[in-house]
Amino acid sequence: MQPNQNQNATQTLAEPTPEVIRDRELFREVGLTEEEYEQVQAHLGHLPNWTELGIYSVMWSEHCSYKNSKPLLKRFPVDGPRVLQGPGEGAGAIDIGDGQAVVFKIESHNHPSAVEPFQGAATGVGGIIRDVFSMGARPVALLNSLRFGPLTSPRVRYLFEQAVAGIAHYGNVVGIPTVGGEVEFDPTYEGNPLVNAMCVGVLNHEDLQKGVAKGIGNPVIYVGSSTGRDGIHGATFASEELSDESEEKRPSVQAGDPFMEKLLLEACLELVEKGILLGIQDMGAAGLTCSSAEMAAKGETGMDLDLDAVPQRETGMTPYEIMLSESQERMLLVVAEGREGEVKEVLDKWELQSAVIGRVTEGGRYRIFHEGNKVADIPVSTLVDDAPVLHRKGSEPDYYRRFADMKPEADLAGLDVAEALQKVLSSPTMASKRWVYQQYDHTVRTSTAVRPGSDAAVVVLDGLDKALAMATDGNARYVYLDPQQGGAIAVAEAARNVVCSGAKPLAITDCLNFGSPEKPEVFWQLEGAVDGMSEACRVLETPVVGGNVSLYNETKGAPIHPTPVVGMVGLVESRKHITTQDFKQEGDVIFLLGETHSELGGSELQRQVTGTVSGRPPQLELAVEKTLYEAVLSLIREGRVSSAHDLSSGGLAVALAESAFGRGLGADVQVETDLDPVTFLFSESQSRVLLSVPEKEAKAVTEAAGEQGLPCYKLGRVTGGRLTVQVNGNELLDAGVTDLQTIWEGAIPCAMNPSSTN
Repeated sequence: MQPNQNQNATQTLAEPTPEVIRDRELFREVGLTEEEYEQVQAHLGHLPNWTELGIYSVMWSEHCSYKNSKPLLKRFPVDGPRVLQGPGEGAGAIDIGDGQAVVFKIESHNHPSAVEPFQGAATGVGGIIRDVFSMGARPVALLNSLRFGPLTSPRVRYLFEQAVAGIAHYGNVVGIPTVGGEVEFDPTYEGNPLVNAMCVGVLNHEDLQKGVAKGIGNPVIYVGSSTGRDGIHGATFASEELSDESEEKRPSVQAGDPFMEKLLLEACLELVEKGILLGIQDMGAAGLTCSSAEMAAKGETGMDLDLDAVPQRETGMTPYEIMLSESQERMLLVVAEGREGEVKEVLDKWELQSAVIGRVTEGGRYRIFHEGNKVADIPVSTLVDDAPVLHRKGSEPDYYRRFADMKPEADLAGLDVAEALQKVLSSPTMASKRWVYQQYDHTVRTSTAVRPGSDAAVVVLDGLDKALAMATDGNARYVYLDPQQGGAIAVAEAARNVVCSGAKPLAITDCLNFGSPEKPEVFWQLEGAVDGMSEACRVLETPVVGGNVSLYNETKGAPIHPTPVVGMVGLVESRKHITTQDFKQEGDVIFLLGETHSELGGSELQRQVTGTVSGRPPQLELAVEKTLYEAVLSLIREGRVSSAHDLSSGGLAVALAESAFGRGLGADVQVETDLDPVTFLFSESQSRVLLSVPEKEAKAVTEAAGEQGLPCYKLGRVTGGRLTVQVNGNELLDAGVTDLQTIWEGAIPCAMNPSSTN
């Protein structure tokens, strides 16, 4: 490069001058405050031009810098004996033995999905896949966690249908099975749906990659799709509330190409296998800017980029547009000087375009050149390490104090149990999600051992007896009522789900979906949830190895319910330990492990009957939770358990029904309790698991529970096709399993096609 040192030589008529930016305060239009603009000026030593301003605006956005949440994220436990890579790279990595590691991460694509649901959801899947294979791992599974408003709204039905279609399209075409997830519906998500995508991959330890630029003079190589104007300022868009103007920001939503992604995946993994790469990073949020700046900062180097060498699919793109574009299916590589030909040979084989667009430099400067002119010269550390960190204070909301003394159990006592169960099973949140997952290819690669519909999905590992269990979990109602308890429960329930599948929980990734942190009440929710999650992770020994923060999930000033979502991965030591939730055979004894308390605050029953939630959510004792999961896992490994199902939303009544639906078997339950029968059957008390075991194992199960100090109640037996429940000698339920399953299976299809019920 022979650059002209004139800082503003390439200013176009369409771009304001540095003086105009200052005088008209145009920095506000790209999400910077006046104080931040002054910090930028101090870092540069001159007024920023439009390109420099754009680079700072995306790198200092909440989506890229976590400036509102970074102080809280430091509270998470991130270390452990199995952790190979914690937060800070594309994804986390956990040792699973035999020289292998599981790599996984969850991220949000909420705002794009609100304005363009098909592409927003699809590109969310594409982005999380790239995060995993950029670590050197082959993706083996996809999961998701979705939130939408009530399906009575035509707009919500459109968003839901298109988002699911986008997820299915991308995963199916790229050839990675979508094996699990969760979907909930609540009015707070009507204008701001949540689309969180998770990817899980596997690698050999020696293949672990990092996004780092090292080796002065080494080439920086661009790979994949050409750069267009799609997605410009996507990171900024994700860092602001949705409004009436959000529809005008459709250009911020990228278009994905899963066919290109498949080629990119295979090419990058071949480069990893050949040992060519020194650094690799996905061009995700903030595109070329974020990937290149972060790689340089992590390598403690500088970088020169020549934008004329960047493959472009549109003419006349400005430096600002090239740097901020979030076009999909692109990666940035760093290799040793002299190996460019080897890289090109691999990429040509996979019919992928590539270009050397820059060099690693010394001195820590981040310099951008265009048409022979230097258009940006920035100390790279100021983009990454010196981004603003905001120390906010939360404020306990009024509703929390009002709810303190409420006892929803009293309002729900005396309900007809049969009617209540039907009402809960017909709720789209509780109903079968078959309408969703039947659109996903969950058997491609033939490694899926447990498909969607059980507590956790299970994927077997080639050539090994081991398997991986995985689940996503979150209950926003609990977090709304008590953030700390709700955050802890999200982790505990995810752990319970993988334990019930026969796996030891290893670690979590999380996606923190909240409203505006600038509102003290919202920040209070965020802080409480992080504290609860952190404590649960410490006690359950499941470190946080990565994740995503998605703030400003609001519509016209109204925030969503606080929704931390946990993605949990566990290790099944032997395939013979794989367990599912459905009853297996008539005559098996049904046990309830754990204590049931009078806890209906935030329950599905409360919401279905009253239309709202209030009071306090279930309380969680983490020591009890850990004892429970260790006991259940031990029983499963000893071969004593036919089925295991965690009790969560809907309580015991729903757990019994769901266990019956798998094979059409019923249950005859007879219990004695001091609790009101409705409370006993629908309470959502934590640290409880429903087991069915062969008759010959019943005594051993009772003794094992007693040795651990766990309450263990014999509820009854697995029977034919009816579900009958007697409480204190009174028959409260006698229903055909098929009849209940019809209600449960039909809820979402009927809601999605309301005309068919008229």
